[in-house]
Amino acid sequence: MPLLLGPFVRCRLSATLLALWLVLSGFTCTGGSEHAATATLPAAFSDLLPHFLVEPEDEYIVKNKPVTLTCRSTPATQIYFKCNGEWVHQDDHLIERTVDPATALPVMQVTIEITRQQVEKIFGLDEYWCQCVAWSTTGTQKSQKAYIRIAYLRKNFEEEPQGKEVALDQEVLLRCHPPEGVPQAEVEWQRNEDVIDPASDPNFVITPDHNLVIKKARLADTGNYTCVAKNIVARRKSTSAAILVYVDGGWSEWSKWSACGADCSMWRSRECTQPSPGTGGKDCQGLDLQSLNCTSEQCPQTVSGAEDVALYVGMVAVALCLTLLLIVVVLVYRRKKEGLDADVADSSILTTGFQPMGIKPSKPGVWAPRSRRPPPHSKNSHLLTIQPDLTTTTTSYQGTLRSRHDATGKFSMTNGPLLDPLPNGSHTLHNGKLNSDAAAEFVSRLSTQSYFKTLPRDVANTSYGTFNFLGGRLTIPNTGISLLIPPEAIPRGKIYEIYLTVQRKEDLRLPVAGCQTLLSPIVSCGPPGVVLSRPVILSMDHCFDACLDNWAVRLKKQNYEGAWEDVLLMGEELVSDPYYCQLEAETCRLFSEQLGTFALVGESLHMGAAKRLRLVLFSDAYCSTLEYNIRVYCMDDTQDVFKEVMQMERQLGGRLIDEPHVLLFKDSYHNLRLSIHDMPQAHWRSKLLAGYQEIPFYHIWNGSQRYLHCTFTLERLSLSTCELTCQLCVWQVEGEGQSFSLDFNIAKDTRALDSEFLLMDSNATALAGPSAFQIPYLIRQKICSSLDAPCPNGADWRMLAQRLKLERHMSFFASKASPTSVILDLWEAQHFHSGNINQLATVMADIGKQEAMIFLVSDGEC
Repeated sequence: MPLLLGPFVRCRLSATLLALWLVLSGFTCTGGSEHAATATLPAAFSDLLPHFLVEPEDEYIVKNKPVTLTCRSTPATQIYFKCNGEWVHQDDHLIERTVDPATALPVMQVTIEITRQQVEKIFGLDEYWCQCVAWSTTGTQKSQKAYIRIAYLRKNFEEEPQGKEVALDQEVLLRCHPPEGVPQAEVEWQRNEDVIDPASDPNFVITPDHNLVIKKARLADTGNYTCVAKNIVARRKSTSAAILVYVDGGWSEWSKWSACGADCSMWRSRECTQPSPGTGGKDCQGLDLQSLNCTSEQCPQTVSGAEDVALYVGMVAVALCLTLLLIVVVLVYRRKKEGLDADVADSSILTTGFQPMGIKPSKPGVWAPRSRRPPPHSKNSHLLTIQPDLTTTTTSYQGTLRSRHDATGKFSMTNGPLLDPLPNGSHTLHNGKLNSDAAAEFVSRLSTQSYFKTLPRDVANTSYGTFNFLGGRLTIPNTGISLLIPPEAIPRGKIYEIYLTVQRKEDLRLPVAGCQTLLSPIVSCGPPGVVLSRPVILSMDHCFDACLDNWAVRLKKQNYEGAWEDVLLMGEELVSDPYYCQLEAETCRLFSEQLGTFALVGESLHMGAAKRLRLVLFSDAYCSTLEYNIRVYCMDDTQDVFKEVMQMERQLGGRLIDEPHVLLFKDSYHNLRLSIHDMPQAHWRSKLLAGYQEIPFYHIWNGSQRYLHCTFTLERLSLSTCELTCQLCVWQVEGEGQSFSLDFNIAKDTRALDSEFLLMDSNATALAGPSAFQIPYLIRQKICSSLDAPCPNGADWRMLAQRLKLERHMSFFASKASPTSVILDLWEAQHFHSGNINQLATVMADIGKQEAMIFLVSDGEC
């Protein structure tokens, strides 16, 4: 059998020994052999080094089609490919041999195929490369390296063009950042589906970073502009941006003065025709008709008579009538205003509103994040306190918030959808507690209105209340979701019935495209048409690593037609926008001047981005058969999902069997695997046929499947076996993992884990008026008046923001009429459950402003 000499013979031979070995082994190669990569050379060419006629080149794998690499050399006894440092097996080589007619030298060509699976094995670790090595009796030569990459083009543009209205001859800039892709996408621009060619129309310029510039807008440039990205994999179109070129009107020259008329005046005119306003342009500004009194010499001579006297008398009579009518209107308006203010400013609001908060902070469980536990009491706890009114038995406003003149039983609200009042004609909150029948009736009534068809009839996940200019708070227990309505957010004289609900994903599906993923619950607050004087704060959990270097996170809002729109790119907020976000480790605080339905959607910028998964184990509470099931939930790490799973498992009769664990799930395209180990084989066996179970990457990543879980079915060999010990492992392939050590009795378990891990929020779901806030109203006003004014040594609202670690938002605070008030709103949203007013007292003491340091407000002042 001929001896094959190649890279699989693990020894090194000199060129002389190589030639001797070939001769002694009697090596021959027939033309029909297609798997041997070795050939003999004529003696005349034995001293030549091989050189390459064809070297492998870079290739892209499109979808699942393999790529072919080719290498051709002369003269050569052997040619083999090496990929990522490993020799390719000789059976994978396809060999062809010919003779160069010009030189009579033998030519050897070798080809191999590379599949997507081979490249994916090292995907994310290094680039996949191959090169070929050719041998002759004289020595070896290596070809250049060819890199093989998996081609792709993501669906979503990193930045899309935005429509705008521009004046004639104005420069227009349309931005476009194409989706991430390999190879990098090429960009072209279209106007009304026609490709724009800057070479044929020099008024267009496409910049190196793919933006489109219209040097001088023409009327013909009005249209829909689309950015198109394409590579060898796909072609993507951005959303179209409508460009409207308008023409503002200009005035013509004044006409000549007219002759003096009978009224002893003359006039002249001009027209808005140079140019005429077009395509939505502004009309001309100023007068189009001008009059001037004539001189006495120019006036025609007229004689006054009885007709002139009658005219003057009529004019005086009309003036008297108008004056009387105006007086009546003013008196009616003042009477109505007095009636409304008297009701809104009821003394019960002011006296009960400034009592100490009687809210007991919730007891955190073992797994609760440290940031959510109440901090210890401070030595400065006396700084922001007031004396309680012992005659008052409630901490929230009780009574109607309706105008005395509201005879129709409905609110007059012209800026949004109307909500009917409660059946009894009043809106009363007793200690902030919601009556379950009233809550059910409220949710049912909302769901029947045209805009609220998507609202679930879920009383447990909805809270509502009636609020006026004093503000308040709505909370959905055990979800981390709340809505803070600051004082003066609702205009004086307005009364709104406001709701807050968390949407179940099966009731309201948010379309997630490409590699996007849902990072928060879908939360609705409304009604969406209400007018707000200042932003409210919506708090909700998120489930990503909170590093904006790893993510592009967008706030999405559902419009009136039900479509979802991007309203904010987190980290690039503008102070002029109606939305602004404060991102914390596990929570997002949204400042919003509009109510509606919101959610956070993210797209990873690289494979280091990670979502937090909460891994929770449940089992059957009772087991009377040989089979025993363990369910492992892999859910987004937000409180609302955990609450739903707990409620669902209680209905199924399940019980929590271990502490929840958190796993960082990375955007590496790798699946999640689950396996069970170390069971006592003498008593238990697993009915799982494979060694592990697997959840596909995209099922977890897009976040649309709410209750992803795997079930392990175990079998005990005897009904008398009740003790179960094992290890349950959950890990991402090529990533992190978590391990559960289980050791419990399946017949009985005395651990009360359900109540231990589900934080029971005993606070009221709705609080109206000053009782909804930690800081009493008068103290809040004094703090604002003291810190809003700039101080040369910096002892103002800027120092307050720095002490509270909010300096990243300085420009946002500075854009508000009262920066201190917005800072205190955020503090209220962050610390409502902890009740940590001591921290704020310490901060005020550190600032050192005497008028803002100690507020001991007496009952008389309140």
